[in-house]
Amino acid sequence: MTSTVLPTVHADDADLTSLGYQPTLHRKLGRYASFAAGFSFVSILTTIFQLFAFGYSFAGPAFFWTWPVVLIGQLLVALNFAELAARYPLSGAVYQWARRVGGEGVGWFAGWFMAIAQVVTAAAAAIALQVVLPQLWDGFQVVGGDPALNTVTGAANAVILGAVLLVATTIINSLGVKLMAHVNSVGVTCEIVGVVAVILALISAAQRGPDVVADTTVLQTSDLGAVGAFLVSGLMAAYVMVGFNSAGELSEETKDPRRTAPRTILSALLISGIGGALMIITALMAAPSLDDGRLATEGLPYVLTAVLGTFWGKVLLVDVAIAIFVCTLAIQTAGSRLVFSMARDGKLPASALLSSVHPTRGTPMWPSIVIGALAVGVLAINVGNAALFTTLCSVCIVMVYLAYLLVTVPQLINRLRGDWNRVGQTLPAGLFSLGRWGLPVNILAVLYGAVMVVNLAWPRPEVYDPSGENGILLYSAPLMVTVVLLLGIWVRRRNLAANA
Repeated sequence: MTSTVLPTVHADDADLTSLGYQPTLHRKLGRYASFAAGFSFVSILTTIFQLFAFGYSFAGPAFFWTWPVVLIGQLLVALNFAELAARYPLSGAVYQWARRVGGEGVGWFAGWFMAIAQVVTAAAAAIALQVVLPQLWDGFQVVGGDPALNTVTGAANAVILGAVLLVATTIINSLGVKLMAHVNSVGVTCEIVGVVAVILALISAAQRGPDVVADTTVLQTSDLGAVGAFLVSGLMAAYVMVGFNSAGELSEETKDPRRTAPRTILSALLISGIGGALMIITALMAAPSLDDGRLATEGLPYVLTAVLGTFWGKVLLVDVAIAIFVCTLAIQTAGSRLVFSMARDGKLPASALLSSVHPTRGTPMWPSIVIGALAVGVLAINVGNAALFTTLCSVCIVMVYLAYLLVTVPQLINRLRGDWNRVGQTLPAGLFSLGRWGLPVNILAVLYGAVMVVNLAWPRPEVYDPSGENGILLYSAPLMVTVVLLLGIWVRRRNLAANA
């Protein structure tokens, strides 16, 4: 007679020791909290609320099809990440995975790109409060005037609201992972309820069938051509479906991470993808009009206002505000664990401080403070130039995809050399594995990532310089990536010299 003993925190910590690190973080997260970390980073209620109009403006109802295309592509990436999460359940997942399969240099730059992107993404998430709170109560418009983000008063007020939010998330992250997990889990539960409520409300108000997604009228009449319009509209989905790896970032604070993290990485992406697809298609079915121009300018808020009315529309806005809050919290948490992990290996300036863990709270406080402060600094750009801030946010998604490639490309090289299978033979049985599907899935993930980086960074005026006033912004993606790369080389060399 045999019995199965559930893994304990002690066993998880012993496993961490076998990977070369002593346990210092508090292991408090269960499966739902781990899932919530990835789901809240994607935050479909926040991002689709913001970006629906962008996608629709280029491809009309047919932009829906970009969503499943990106979902399938990101699922290929997530499947590879799930295997890595089972093999290397470590904080700072993207950095650690790239380092373990690609070497120290590849790992450092994967972590560097991801850390910069997370700072900017945290600022972008926080600034979204300006789209919601002044609509709930005009008292949230602290700076008197027009609350629209593209106005001087709206841009200034967005910075104030965003800074307050970042201070709040920094405090929560500094107080410990247990509090962060409770807040995040409650917020994610509210967001899921909100997503379901939106879908049901839109279905009940449908004015046309689901075949609306076959309408390619806008594609055929686009100045970009059908293919060009489709590719640009696909950036909406590309902006949304990132961050599902956050469950892996918290591996050292998750119970039984070798089994929990792979499941939650995949479930966070799949549930976000399915929920987002249903939101988009039901919004198209319920929209009062497809051709009055409002879907292309106001997007999902226009549909929801028409369907829900003022009262329930405001209830939904409260839910969106909660989603923005936990999205910002999750991004900052993931970023702080990435910085902590790199600092623990002595890879960053002030590594001793950034790798310190509070003795009673068991959380890396200083990385959270640094990311919060840097994100507030990025926010300040919006006051002087809202267009530049928007461009910066677009560029940071390019860096996320580059960081992902710095994981999947060396992972593919490992598979081709046969190293991947040798490592797998030393692992416990029953862990997530793609088996014989690993090589084709990895190849497709790399191809998808490379195509998406080109699509994201392509110098289109519609994306990077819509006003036509600043031609240099057209090349902001390659220029910004080059600047971040050169800065990274300088920082790494100085750090190596200091540790020599």
